[in-house]
Amino acid sequence: MNKPYSFNNDQMNGIVEDTYANIIRECEILKKNTNCPNEQVVALLSVIASNYATKADKSNN
Repeated sequence: MNKPYSFNNDQMNGIVEDTYANIIRECEILKKNTNCPNEQVVALLSVIASNYATKADKSNN
């Protein structure tokens, strides 16, 4: 079993916040340039998220 992990306050107010803002910005650029609906962005983010799922998570699906 994986050990629980939490970002510390410095990370939450730094790299995590920056990463979140970058992902949101890039998704908005994608929507603007392709005219795709939000559902398509969600599907893309799901595919990306699946790359980070643990093997145990993947086998439960």
